Amino acid sequence: MKILVTGGLGFIGSHTVVELQQAGFEVVIIDNCSNSSENVLEGIKAITGQTPEFVKMDLRDKNAVEEFFSAHRDISGVIHFAASKAVGESVEKPLLYYENNLNTLVYILQQLSGLKSANFIFSSSCTVYGQADQMPITEDAPVKPAESPYGNTKQIGEEIIRDSCRVYSQLKAISLRYFNPIGAHPSAEIGELPIGVPQNLVPFITQTGVGLRDKLSVFGDDYPTEDGTCIRDYIHVVDLAKAHVVALQRLLEAKNDSNYEVFNIGTGTGSSVLEVINSFERVAGKELNYKVVDRRPGDVIKAYADTAKANKVLGWKANSTLDDAMASAWKWEQKIRG
Repeated sequence: MKILVTGGLGFIGSHTVVELQQAGFEVVIIDNCSNSSENVLEGIKAITGQTPEFVKMDLRDKNAVEEFFSAHRDISGVIHFAASKAVGESVEKPLLYYENNLNTLVYILQQLSGLKSANFIFSSSCTVYGQADQMPITEDAPVKPAESPYGNTKQIGEEIIRDSCRVYSQLKAISLRYFNPIGAHPSAEIGELPIGVPQNLVPFITQTGVGLRDKLSVFGDDYPTEDGTCIRDYIHVVDLAKAHVVALQRLLEAKNDSNYEVFNIGTGTGSSVLEVINSFERVAGKELNYKVVDRRPGDVIKAYADTAKANKVLGWKANSTLDDAMASAWKWEQKIRG
């Protein structure tokens, strides 16, 4: 079966392409390379032995989307990653985020709604929960007002998909709300490639560890947590990629309970910023230069998943430890700086 992966050269997308190919799927990637590189194709080939079909295009071009689907009538499913994802940038450039994250989603769904059957996996986020009232966070937790335009695009995106599924019975969709993806493929052939200063903790840690950054800033140590730092659910990107394949197979095999479903994808364990730093120091065998600074506006105190639904209904669970993920991230960082 042929599967379209939008944003398939990105961090999570590329790892998902690998897992799809290893599960026997034929993959077509669409990416505009605004936050990725065509070199990733070489890494995918090095792991799987096959190069996926690649189409360089901008999904904001509605005519190009129509032409693509006209030429690829044999697509059995779509996994949609393509989106801008930097929270801070979204605050500064809200219209860019609304155009890129919502228009592209609408254009793809318009094409899928015209097919006899369509299977769609959406890359959503735990940001939809904001600062949840209870831990761990279940799928039934209320969706809170978004803290950023980026978070809002994930909320609105889910609403667009849900509304579409109500009307188009042939459209089946799953939104995967994932927590904090980290790490790299164990082969170190693909991994996270942040452009400029990393927005996320782990690449900043590994770049500091390798000497690219002077020191890591820890934003606040006075939160109501055991060590005073924020807590997140860090999931190995390979485990996350496998969840996309399992979710897609659920739709393809018509095992879904309704034509729109939502699952949390995480480890179910919260780790503090200092615990992540300690994990890095363990696997790297070196101390990290870091400094505690003032809190950063918009940071929630705690966010970690209740994974019971994904474990039971999808039959998926995260297998890698925090140390596994940090070791793979460090191996990748050393390779790309080598």
